[in-house]
Amino acid sequence: MPAATTNDGSPAGGAASMPEYGVVQREDGVFLDPSLPRAGLMAAIDNIFVANNYFAGLDYAVLLRALYGVGAPLPLNPNGDGWVRFAFGIVPFDPARRQLYRAVKLDKGMAEYYFEPVYLDDAGDPGGSGVPARLDLDEFVADLWTKGIRFGIDLDAVRAAIASSQSGRLVVARKLDALPGQDARVIEVSDDIHRNDAPRQLANGKLDLNSFQNRFPQIKEGVRLLKKLPRVPGTAGYELNGNVIEPAIPADLDLQAYCGLGTVVQRTPDGEFLVSQQAGFLTVDRKTSQISVGGKIVSHDGVSVKTTGNLQLSGDYEEFGEIQEKRVIEGDSITVHADVFGTVVSRGGAVVLNRNLVGGTAINKQGGITVRGMVSGATIQASGGDVELQRAENSVISGRAVRIEHAINCEIVGETVEVGQAEGCAIAGRRLAIDTAAPRRQSEMVVFVQVPDSARINSVLAATAVRAEQLEEAAARYKAEVDRLAGQPDVRKYMRLAASVRKNEITLTPEQVPAFQRMAKAVGPVLKEIGKASDAQKAAELELQQSRELVAQLERQRDGAGVSRVAVRSVQGDIQVRALKYDPDDGSSWDLPARDIKARLRGNTAGAPLFAGSAGAFEWDSEHARA
Repeated sequence: MPAATTNDGSPAGGAASMPEYGVVQREDGVFLDPSLPRAGLMAAIDNIFVANNYFAGLDYAVLLRALYGVGAPLPLNPNGDGWVRFAFGIVPFDPARRQLYRAVKLDKGMAEYYFEPVYLDDAGDPGGSGVPARLDLDEFVADLWTKGIRFGIDLDAVRAAIASSQSGRLVVARKLDALPGQDARVIEVSDDIHRNDAPRQLANGKLDLNSFQNRFPQIKEGVRLLKKLPRVPGTAGYELNGNVIEPAIPADLDLQAYCGLGTVVQRTPDGEFLVSQQAGFLTVDRKTSQISVGGKIVSHDGVSVKTTGNLQLSGDYEEFGEIQEKRVIEGDSITVHADVFGTVVSRGGAVVLNRNLVGGTAINKQGGITVRGMVSGATIQASGGDVELQRAENSVISGRAVRIEHAINCEIVGETVEVGQAEGCAIAGRRLAIDTAAPRRQSEMVVFVQVPDSARINSVLAATAVRAEQLEEAAARYKAEVDRLAGQPDVRKYMRLAASVRKNEITLTPEQVPAFQRMAKAVGPVLKEIGKASDAQKAAELELQQSRELVAQLERQRDGAGVSRVAVRSVQGDIQVRALKYDPDDGSSWDLPARDIKARLRGNTAGAPLFAGSAGAFEWDSEHARA
């Protein structure tokens, strides 16, 4: 092994041999190359210590930084060659002094040393107690190194213990635990994600305590919603022997797991983001944490004064929770999978209630309403759509077409009504089909078949027909007057001559023009009378045509109402069936407020009785009744 040398090639003062690789002693100190791999640099340092040397004036912090990367940054070398000075020199470790250093006790990542007064052997007094001596900090580091303590020496504690000359056990070195890293995580990058549950402010400045400002956020297309923060690796620790303590690998995550309908993951130089693909409502699935953006709102919280308040929405809505009493949902298509005790209002989509409607209200202004559970003490109105129910009790139901499997004590009105089993109900409609009808306790069973009242149309038809007859007679009189006046010889002669002149069939000579003018002047008054009579005839004929078109339109309107019919297939108790006239010009016969429906159907004895009985069956239609 070559000897350590200074820059001028002379041997290092008193130093034992050492490798030249990674460590060199110069006139101004001992330097190391921090760019070398840790294993190589460690071997170089180790060889020096094992050869019974130590580093005088050791900067232990620089050595730890170079070997393990801990502590303050390395100082800059004024020579500019990248090497770093960490000691003044390399000095042989006197074997006599090495005897001063005791063993260390290792326990749970710590090294303990018992400090006590030390003595060197006195050559002049071999049997004596020896010459008092003092431990040296640089020697202490070298001794601990050869005993396997190559990391974590507490120099301040050791220095203070040596200076105090007191006896006692002290922790002189500690391992460095690895610092955990940070798991990958997701942060929100859009304020639009957050709901605003503050009370809604009305136009007059007051607060509506039953509604929130923005319970379901609306998102534009291309908005960054979430950002993935990559995992941050931990910092390695070191055992006392210098072995690395690797930190646990932080958990990663897949942003795709948060990607629901209407969202996509985008990877850009700025990072990895979850971005909305379309404009719509934002929903978060509480079970999967997936974020979705779509035209339909999906909620699992239910509708109550605490969760959502009343809702006024501009899109479709799907609710898996309960809608509590006095709460109102207004939107387009509305689907509810739990019981409804409040009010559901659709502006024209489909209303589907998969459970029960109890004491609540379902209204659809354009579309249909379907309830797959029980309807009890409720109001259902579909102004322009169909109603489909399984079982209804004590409810008011109206719609363009109503189909109910079992109705009890209900008021039902529609253009078409089909009921499987009706008990104690009041039912009205144009076309009625009831499988079984019966009274229910104190509620009578009454059926009203609505027949269009054509009296006003017939009155207008009659008046129009009279007017058309008058116009036809007037047109005939005006035509006869035109024919009489035009048949006079002088008039007829002039009109033939004038027509020939206009058609260039005859060309008048200058001598004939004065005579033609005298002829025109003579018949002029008669021609004026002919013109007046002709204009009156045309006016009468035009009005006559309009009257005939009006008659045809009124007849189509009267006949287009169709046939009213009723069929009760099985009568099981006292029921009544009455023909009830209505004015088709007043709009639909079923689009009425619930209180008006109940008032009109219960206790109404108007209309012609068609049937009253307690058994059998009954069928009737207006077409055969007219015949």
